[in-house]
Amino acid sequence: MHLAQLNIARLKYPIEDPRVADFVDNLDRINAVAERSEGFVWRLRDEDGDATSVRAFDDPAIIVNMSVWTDAGALEHFVWNTVHKQVYRRRAEWFELLGKQHFVMWWVDEGHLPTLQEAGERLDHLEANGDSDHAFGWAHLPHVKLWQQARCA
Repeated sequence: MHLAQLNIARLKYPIEDPRVADFVDNLDRINAVAERSEGFVWRLRDEDGDATSVRAFDDPAIIVNMSVWTDAGALEHFVWNTVHKQVYRRRAEWFELLGKQHFVMWWVDEGHLPTLQEAGERLDHLEANGDSDHAFGWAHLPHVKLWQQARCA
């Protein structure tokens, strides 16, 4: 089994706005780090190489990131032990707080590439039911701990 993840965020400003330029300017670099990371399998991308123009939700300010990894440890390492962490720490500058779940993971068969519909259903399931084997957050994975350190920092 591989690990799929969906992360959504609502931009505070339009993608062309200079106030989100540091985020936009770092997308290629962060995506390249992900693709070179051990355990990376796949990521959703549009014609520009990122996923900022993908409209998965009715709200045009919501952007998505979806990827597949060989295991939770590989995703954990990318998120918390690479340059991604530096950009993540600045998220409040660019994104609104959502009043609901914005991140979900789930297991997929090796070779399966999830659809946005599937990912949205998993996110809704997590919101409605909490962590389960069907849809979960970091706390459902007892062998990964870096998210706890980052949350407390």
